[in-house]
Amino acid sequence: MKAIIGKKIGMTQVFDEKGNVVPVTIIQAGPCWVVDKRTAEKNGYEAVQIGYDPARIKRVTKARRGHFAKAGVEPTRVLKEIRGTTEFEIGASYTVDIFAAGSRVLVSGKSKGRGFQGVVKRHGFSGGPASHGSKTGRIPGSMGQSAWPSRVVPGRKLPGHMGDARITIRNLTVVGIDPEQNLLWIKGSVPGAPNGYLTIEALGA
Repeated sequence: MKAIIGKKIGMTQVFDEKGNVVPVTIIQAGPCWVVDKRTAEKNGYEAVQIGYDPARIKRVTKARRGHFAKAGVEPTRVLKEIRGTTEFEIGASYTVDIFAAGSRVLVSGKSKGRGFQGVVKRHGFSGGPASHGSKTGRIPGSMGQSAWPSRVVPGRKLPGHMGDARITIRNLTVVGIDPEQNLLWIKGSVPGAPNGYLTIEALGA
């Protein structure tokens, strides 16, 4: 199991060995702590619980504080369970050096919340004509039946809540790492806004 939790810093660009410009996302990943382990004998599946961002937390429930104290770890803002096994023991910490440049990863995070949006922004509808007295504007238009069953069938693209959903992108490439500053450069864009939490997992791990 090779996985780490990080925080999105932003995007920039670097040059590869051929001089080509490569867009990259900078992620401050780790250090993470192993808080607990799930075993097939005890829990019915294999998983590792890891914590990230041990910044000072004003309110921590007594149960959660005891959970961290049992592992000998300070309470963290993020606590996530990753399927798989690891050689790290409970209470151990690790950093971005578990990855290597050129490796393939998948990145999961929460997309930007857009609130309630119409069909033009949410689904890419073209809208109606914008001149000659048209009154259709950005409405979705006719989508029901005239006589039977005289209703809008389920599954139609309609206005509604947009964004703020968990997104996973696979097959991203690690361009470089900086263990001293806990930085990870990943080619291309990743979900979420700056300072949003991300989970980075090695493919095939």
